[in-house]
Amino acid sequence: MSSNDPSTAATLPELLAWRIAQTPDGAAYLWSEGGDWTHATWGAFGARVATMRTALAASGAAAQGDRLAILMANGIEHVAMDQAAMSLGLVVVPMHAVDNPESIVYILEDSAATVLVVETLERWRAIAGAGGTLSHLKLILVADAEPADIAGEGEPRLAQLAAWRARLGHGTPAPAARVAAGDLSAIVYTSGTTGRPKGVMLTHGNVMANVKAIAARLPADQTDVFLSFLPLSHTFERTAGYYYPIARGAAVAFARSTKDLPEDLKRVRPTILTSVPRVYERFHAAIMKDVASSRLKQWLLNTTVAVGMRRFEARQGRAGPPPLLDAVLWPVLDRLVAARIRAQLGGRMRVGVSGGAPIAPAVIGLFLALGLDIVQGYGMTETSPVVSTNTPDDNDPATVGRALDGVEVRIGENSELMVRGPSVMRGYWKRPEETRRVLTGDGWLHTGDQALIRDGRITITGRIKDIIVTSTGEKVPPGDMELAILADPLFEQAMIVGEQRPFLSVLAVMQKQGLAQLEKEHGREALAGVLLRRVTQTLAAFPAYAMPRAIWWTTEPWTIENGLLTPTLKIKRLNLETRFAKEIAAMYAKGARAV
Repeated sequence: MSSNDPSTAATLPELLAWRIAQTPDGAAYLWSEGGDWTHATWGAFGARVATMRTALAASGAAAQGDRLAILMANGIEHVAMDQAAMSLGLVVVPMHAVDNPESIVYILEDSAATVLVVETLERWRAIAGAGGTLSHLKLILVADAEPADIAGEGEPRLAQLAAWRARLGHGTPAPAARVAAGDLSAIVYTSGTTGRPKGVMLTHGNVMANVKAIAARLPADQTDVFLSFLPLSHTFERTAGYYYPIARGAAVAFARSTKDLPEDLKRVRPTILTSVPRVYERFHAAIMKDVASSRLKQWLLNTTVAVGMRRFEARQGRAGPPPLLDAVLWPVLDRLVAARIRAQLGGRMRVGVSGGAPIAPAVIGLFLALGLDIVQGYGMTETSPVVSTNTPDDNDPATVGRALDGVEVRIGENSELMVRGPSVMRGYWKRPEETRRVLTGDGWLHTGDQALIRDGRITITGRIKDIIVTSTGEKVPPGDMELAILADPLFEQAMIVGEQRPFLSVLAVMQKQGLAQLEKEHGREALAGVLLRRVTQTLAAFPAYAMPRAIWWTTEPWTIENGLLTPTLKIKRLNLETRFAKEIAAMYAKGARAV
């Protein structure tokens, strides 16, 4: 067995134990502390997990099978608690660190968690004040708080994490529990673009099957560095950006925040990046904004993209050798344009994975042409999560690649993609009827996504429920249209509206400086018409009936914090329609005119 073959591990605790035994002195995690970056080896991390496990066992707050909820930012304490809990046979309930208090209370009560680990005392106060009995909680650990402040709360279940660990974690080491592949590792609540989130039950076997299949498709090793910034509450980051690096012995650096991401990319210089499309879209928008100020810059970028795309297609075997002139031009274009842009992402990224939502063709095309191997994949929480992915050497950016080894896919009724395999969930927590609706008796999962499968490649064509039907009977896919609109860097976010209405309209978040410049050039009264024309130009490839006829905009972003985005940065359509009901009504009251 090679040092990077985790095939003998059946559970996530076994995987970590195997990794520690293989490379105890290898770098495991990096994080910023007091302005400096520090790291822990696999051996040191294992010792940290053992101390946490001993404290958890001594607390008596959870028995095997009980749920432990984690409400923390990505970091060394988060993953240590996750591993300690699983090694005792506890079921982890990861929650998004900035979710609203009402949603958190719902998840805590639905999962009947007995332990909660929370980042700050202020966060706990907001949860406690949001209603709900939270009677199942026996222990509430606060990471960032003073012990004296904890004592002043008058809540006997509260403890400061470091002090609690120091008090209980250094006794007789607690042994790991006997955990089987069929035991639950986590209940991961879906993002919930509409309605209440559902708890997806994932076993150790589910996740390990996915980790092993990813490792067979996208090799990584001990020289690789991942940058972790997607929330660990989401299965994409948990599996692809946390458990998979353990299997390969790669290091994971925890980004300080989304705001600090550009600087962290340059400091950490990751070799592998797992991201949602929104992050790549932001870099794309910044690049487009920069070149818009100069015709020379535009020409250089356009020429670089044209030459780079011919090189990419030739490397994929879909085109013949590029013209001889390209070989002469590329070193110059690479030095002047491509290498400078790659440097913004650290300069040594060899693979960027995009998942969680479709990525716009213009965005992924730009990066591929610049020599950045962005590979699009597909998955969902219910599949642990990866179903398929492209690879750097087998990359068709118009598709989400081929199914992983061991994963079966087929097309069902209404062109729905169906998935079966060892990574498919056990079911929804306490929702047997909903489980039966999505899981067939012979193990096929209804994904809710429409797709085509050609030559083994999967192309996602739409979402069964995300089709807008206008009052005139026209059917339009809003997601495709929104992606096209966002190719214009002036538009930072967009949502198409029009269900059972006579025409389509657009809600948009605009880039402040660009909007101000347009207003200066055209005047406030003409601005709506200018914006609507830009929208229709980007949607020129869509049918005439799909052209929006009204627009409303703001410069205030839709965020997770204000309840308008999911933790994976997808728009919450129902929430947006509710929040901007008056603005939407005004558009339709005025008829087919920009407002």
